[in-house]
Amino acid sequence: MVNEYDQLTAGRLIMASAVMLESNFKRTVLLMCEHSEEGSLGFILNRPTQIRVSEAISGFDDIDMELHIGGPVQVDTVHYLHARGDVIEGSQEVIPGVFWGGDKEQLGYLMASGVISPSEIRFYLGYAGWGEGQLEGEFEEGSWYTTDASRNIVFSEEYERMWGRVVRSKGGDYCFAANSPEMPGMN
Repeated sequence: MVNEYDQLTAGRLIMASAVMLESNFKRTVLLMCEHSEEGSLGFILNRPTQIRVSEAISGFDDIDMELHIGGPVQVDTVHYLHARGDVIEGSQEVIPGVFWGGDKEQLGYLMASGVISPSEIRFYLGYAGWGEGQLEGEFEEGSWYTTDASRNIVFSEEYERMWGRVVRSKGGDYCFAANSPEMPGMN
């Protein structure tokens, strides 16, 4: 397998390797939104919760969508990825067609008025973050894989199968990793 860390940039997916057992990240797929020498930030795409947006975010009382676990850092904050950077001021484009953040009040109005549909947005509690050199070290240990991100993956609702499908899409030896049992001794 190639040196995965060399391929990491903002706008890429990282997937927990088959040997990652840490509970916050086991079999997760994350979209990297920031990556620099100072550190990295991303959101877990395949960890929905039973909590509704209307229960967690003031001013979003009519939004009956699930929140997702974005990561273990600052779990008292809410973030969002969306496909409507054309109408939400202050959005930051992560990959073509996928934006991060923007004006929260404007977002609430646009969702309530039907301009933005639930299929165009995901809300996250917290985020995944790494300090300087931390993620690089985890890549060197073999804890992560990386691949191209796409809008279809970011907004997919196939949460339980996402990890296997994304890892398998890399081909070669990654197909074996994607088919490995969750518990390493169980084969």
